[in-house]
Amino acid sequence: MDAAPGGEPPLLTSPLHERHLALGAKLAPFGGWSMPVEYAGSGVVKEHTAVRTAAGLFDVSHLGKGAVRGPGSALLVQDTLSNDLARIGPRQAQYTLCCDDASGGIVDDLIVYLYGDDHVFLVPNAANCAEVLGRLRAAAPAGVEVEDLHRALAVLAVQGPRADEVLDAVGLPAGHDYMSFVEAELGGTPVVVCRTGYTGERGYELVCAADAAPALWDALVAAGGPLGLLPCGLGARDTLRTEMGYPLHGQDINLDVTPVQARLGWAVGWGKERFWGRDVLVSERERGADRLLRGLVATGRGIPRPGMTVLAGDEPVGTVTSGTFSPTLRKGVALALLARSVAEGDEVAVDVRSRREAFTVTRPPFVEAGVR
Repeated sequence: MDAAPGGEPPLLTSPLHERHLALGAKLAPFGGWSMPVEYAGSGVVKEHTAVRTAAGLFDVSHLGKGAVRGPGSALLVQDTLSNDLARIGPRQAQYTLCCDDASGGIVDDLIVYLYGDDHVFLVPNAANCAEVLGRLRAAAPAGVEVEDLHRALAVLAVQGPRADEVLDAVGLPAGHDYMSFVEAELGGTPVVVCRTGYTGERGYELVCAADAAPALWDALVAAGGPLGLLPCGLGARDTLRTEMGYPLHGQDINLDVTPVQARLGWAVGWGKERFWGRDVLVSERERGADRLLRGLVATGRGIPRPGMTVLAGDEPVGTVTSGTFSPTLRKGVALALLARSVAEGDEVAVDVRSRREAFTVTRPPFVEAGVR
């Protein structure tokens, strides 16, 4: 790919780019892609509210896509990524982490979809797809192929309490168990319907060939409109996931943050003999991490933003990693890496533009989840 002026590669565009332009989307760079932040005539708060009350349609085709195929594919994933693949069966999905073997830091968080012993589908984050697949490829034994499908496939997410009705209206299967997936067809086009999402609401992620995405988008918009569905951008996706306390790689978690510090130990198969970073993570778990990712809820009008300092009295005790105005609570909420001495229920202050704003340390989610 030719570099743009200044040496930066040009932004990739989704197979739905023309649909976004037609809807007056405000576009912004994200993970190397040009993606919609919000749409004309709606905006972040209205789109957020649609997901919490009816349904929202997201283009998340920027997400990484990869496949591990061949005899021993599931074993490769089991021996490298953090979670225990033995906890799930075929046609089920699992949240897991790719950790650095030396430091235990989080290279990426991703969803794995288990087809069987010889086929695992992976959805890492956009910016980390090549790194995750490269690490797996380097560890793969003979006969196991790691394939990059980042550009070949599209992903659409239908999220909200009326998501099942939207899928029913277009003729796609709905109602299967959380963190499971089924294979279907729509107009002769294969679609994998996954009961997963990043909003805290009941919903589905639909995986199809990139060239089939526009027709699928059009069908969902037409069927979902009478049910209150709105196209939603990454702005609403961010406020929704922050309300749930879901971490974002590159902000809340990264190579300098371990699963222990991020309080993601539930996504680690501690009983496994092998996975990347196991030794350092077991050691950190035993002694206790020096800092932990916690939630903050404003008791006043302060709106926290990433990078702001958190104080206990006059003593800095951490940093906001994600912060926003919660459209549901109508107040500021945040995730922050805080010193181990800070506990849930403590009152702290956030330095918001040189003003000390009061917050309570709270365990996420900040709003009730409707995901199941």
